[in-house]
Order: sequence, then C-alpha cells, then structure tokens
Amino acid sequence: MARKNLLASITGPAADRTLHETRSDYATRGASRSMMLSIEELAESAKRLTEGETIVALDPELLDASFVSDRIEDDEEEFALFRQGIEKDGQLQPILVRPHPEGNGRYMIVFGHRRARAARELGIRVRAVVKNVEEIAHIIAQGQENTRRADLSFIEKSLFAAKLLAMGQSKETIKSALTVDDTLLSRMLSVVEIVPASVIEAIGAAKTIGRDRWEELKKLLLRPGAASQAEELLATEDFRRLDTPARFNQLLTHLQRARKPVRTASAPQSAGNWAAQDKRVAASYRNTGKSFSLSLKSKDAGEFGHYLSSNLGALYEAFREAKQRNQTGD
Repeated sequence: MARKNLLASITGPAADRTLHETRSDYATRGASRSMMLSIEELAESAKRLTEGETIVALDPELLDASFVSDRIEDDEEEFALFRQGIEKDGQLQPILVRPHPEGNGRYMIVFGHRRARAARELGIRVRAVVKNVEEIAHIIAQGQENTRRADLSFIEKSLFAAKLLAMGQSKETIKSALTVDDTLLSRMLSVVEIVPASVIEAIGAAKTIGRDRWEELKKLLLRPGAASQAEELLATEDFRRLDTPARFNQLLTHLQRARKPVRTASAPQSAGNWAAQDKRVAASYRNTGKSFSLSLKSKDAGEFGHYLSSNLGALYEAFREAKQRNQTGD
C-alpha cells in the first residue's frame, strides 16, 4: 500500500496540516521526506501519480501553466508533429493538474503542458487527473515527469533548477525533482550563473547539446571580452536562422577562434652575404627584425670579429647618431 501511493506522505492529510507552517520549514521537511525515497522510486513517482486515478475531460481554457517554467521554448516543427499525433490517435496519457492555489475555479498544470496546448489548438477537451498536490510534490512530479520522458535539454533542466533555487526551494527538493546528485546540480547552476541569460535565450533549448559542451562554452565566456563577442554574433540574421543546436555550435566555434591570439605581421626578413674585395673576410647575415645574426669566415675572420666585438659601443653610438640625423633631416 505504501508503494502504491508513493507521495501520499506529501499530498495527503499530513501535508494539509502543514499549510500554515512557515515556507522554509515546510520546504525542509518536505524535501527531507522525499529524499528518503530511493532513486528508483523517485524515477517512477510522477508516473504513478496518475495511475488508478479518475480521469476527467477539462476545458483547456481553464488551465494555467505551472508556477515555474521548465522549458525555454517549443520546437514548432516538432510540436506540429506532436499535435498531429494527438489529432490522429487521441491523447494517450492524461496530464496532471491541481486546483489553482488562488481558488478561482481554475487549475494549474503540474505536467503535460504540451498536451494541454495541443488540445487547446485542436479545440478539444484535455484528459486530466485532478489531484490536490502541494508545492513540493508539484515540483518533484513536474521535474521527474520530464526527466523520465528525456524531454528536457541540459540547459532547460539547469534553468529549471536555478529558478527553483531563486524561489527559495531547497537543493534537496531540486535534486529529487531532477534526479541528480550534488556534483551535477552544482555544475548545472554554475553554467546558468556564468552564461548570460541573453545568450541562453538566443541559443534556445539545444536539445542535442549536453553538459560538457555547455561547460566548454561557460569557460570560453569567462575570457575578457568574450560576452560582447558573443552578443555581436547573436544579433546577426544568419545566426537567428539556424536551429538551436546549430546556434550553439556556431557560437562555440566563434569564441574558440576568437580565443586564439591574432598573429601580428612580422617585420620583413632578410638574409645575405658579403665579402671583402681582398677575399680575406667573408660574412653571412640574417635579419628577422627581432634578431640579427652575423657569421664571419675566411683568413681574417677571427681577427676582424675581435675588432667588431671590441668596438661595439662606438659602432652603436655611430648608429644612433646616423639614425637621429636621418629623422631630423640634418
């Protein structure tokens, strides 16, 4: 019986008695209870919330979205196929709704937003289970339903986690909702903290882009000037025309290229040879702009080389005087 109604301890009478407790106390106790469940049970809990329950047909116009969004946007082409499937085969799985907390005769969707949207656009009623679930149970059910369906991308889950944390939910509740551990949650929150919201919004859900790629983008955006370079690319029409994974890939490549130092044009290199008329000294030289090498050979090479090295100071002063005369035109 305990397994049949997994979230009864959250959604039943005991939860009703805690309605007037402080939110932080309630969140801590609710999250602690949920974390006592095994990972396997948590993965199935959202599904079991609708099993064996009475299914009713509701007017989609009476439904409001969840108090926390877990999607960036719908892929319209993908959604069109999804809607066609419901039009052809009907709605196979009910959605889960709760009576609206404001008590206005409306309902709040816990999960099943796309099914509700499809029903609204098709002008049909939506099959739903109405259940009195509290905020903690709502969050866990919503997160696990989409995690179970592999329906949310990494960045959508990360945004969902960040929104819940900003609303005052505990990390234990968030981990339960997304079935993640401390390490993964920390990495998810780190990506959302560093990657600007405008960049995430411009890229979109990017469903095929996983954690490692987003972390690579995060590191690139830590480089000074990278955020402005990203914004310049996001503003282009060519970028906007791409699908969301392609947008991500183009931005990543753009920042990777910008990270590489730009090679400045080096001074022209020159090399040559010289020989005295009497053939007693021959020289070869190479000038790279930053270095100059001189090699002497033939009979007087050693003696002439010693003379040069002994008179470098005087030669340099003569060089500077000549250079100054050339600059002043004297």
